[in-house]
Amino acid sequence: MIRIAKRRFARLLPCILSSTGILLCTWISFRLGQNLASVGFLYLVFVVLAAVHGGFWQATLVSVVSVACLDYFFNEPIFSFSVDRISSWVELGAFEFTALVISRLSNRARRRALQADAERRDTARLYQAARRILLLDYVGDVGAPVASLIRETFELRGITVFEALSGKLYEDGDADEAIAKRTRDAYFLDSDTFEAKEKNWFCVVRLGGRPVGALALCGTEMTVLTATAVASLAAIALERARTLQKQGQAEAARQAEQLRTAVLDALAHKFKTPLTVIRTASSGLPAAGELSQLQTDLVSLIDQEAKKLNDLAARLLGAPNLDSTEFAPQLEPVLLSRLMKAAIHELEQPTDRDRFQVSAPAQEPPVLADRELILTALVQLVDNALKYSLPGAPVEVRLRVEEPAVILTVLSQGLVVASADRERIFERFYRAPGAQRCSVGTGLGLSIVKTIAADHRGNVWAEGEADYGTRFSLSLPIAGSLR
Repeated sequence: MIRIAKRRFARLLPCILSSTGILLCTWISFRLGQNLASVGFLYLVFVVLAAVHGGFWQATLVSVVSVACLDYFFNEPIFSFSVDRISSWVELGAFEFTALVISRLSNRARRRALQADAERRDTARLYQAARRILLLDYVGDVGAPVASLIRETFELRGITVFEALSGKLYEDGDADEAIAKRTRDAYFLDSDTFEAKEKNWFCVVRLGGRPVGALALCGTEMTVLTATAVASLAAIALERARTLQKQGQAEAARQAEQLRTAVLDALAHKFKTPLTVIRTASSGLPAAGELSQLQTDLVSLIDQEAKKLNDLAARLLGAPNLDSTEFAPQLEPVLLSRLMKAAIHELEQPTDRDRFQVSAPAQEPPVLADRELILTALVQLVDNALKYSLPGAPVEVRLRVEEPAVILTVLSQGLVVASADRERIFERFYRAPGAQRCSVGTGLGLSIVKTIAADHRGNVWAEGEADYGTRFSLSLPIAGSLR
């Protein structure tokens, strides 16, 4: 009660002091014989002071006291009150008009001062929050630390952060299901709202103008500009965490890829020496003496499989070079159809060669390519078509011209590559689940084809035809189209 009484007395203090000042000036002015005009100006000063520090109603009370003193002590006849005097009403009107104007100007200046103080305070908090966000440890899930940091810095009753990409909610302080729902609604409606009664802000979190989440700030009267800045800080913090996590994953994948490449490179070199010895020994067996038909067939089989192993080792050795920044293909104009026929001709079994049907336009333009590299890529496509197609089924090879490129398509019946795997099958060491059941492989072939195509400013892609098979397409720029 004493505290309430003190607060009320403090609010009425401007009126009390101004009224006391008027009474004191009245006594002094009356003793000195001052006239009405000079005393009226003195009273006006006290009315202005009451309006500035106490407001309109306290200034009104001071105005009434001023008019009463003027009427009783300085208006003829003195020592008497009269409500009929026009001069008294004019004086009261002048005092009231002054009180109204001054109080409004004072209130406006006070509001602006408070707003400026709040903006300076919010600016300092924004700077502090941004600095602390930059110093956060971006290991693991940072949504909860960001929410806690913002609530602590801006002295909020509670905060809720909704991240749309993961669908997660991060809460700190006073938060309930209703606040969480309003936060989600703010994101889905893409609208910022302020609840003046509850002092809650619901802001859309945007990154580059694109909504990525929403933010609820509970128990604050911050301006829309500050609330938007806080939402931007939250967006930057979450995006920075996501970027750093992706960089960490990419660095780990790069190191793993380097390790696998080094291991394969070492193994390929190790394979080369025994393969050379095997091929040399198998080639010398016929010269050692006459062999039976079975022995001849076994020696031939050894040569064929040793050749395949040698080609695989060469492919493993050549794969890292294709990814090197210093690698440059030796480009020359070549006909893609001729290289395709050469790739088919390398097949050992005539029955396999006969399965391929090549169709090319009559006026086929040459492409600008490295003959050996493109031949390697086409051999891989031919090998894939044989491995993953139905036994004995025909394989169609079609060439068409779509400026500024020639597109070669290999269409085979059999395995249909799922849409989810059409990009991944070109990743190194990846094999689609269906491919693992059809044939044994390393998962390197298509990645090599993709790298060769990229080195030629071309492209390679896969398409699945339901109930039929898969088509692989390779596009290369026409000679003369590159500048």
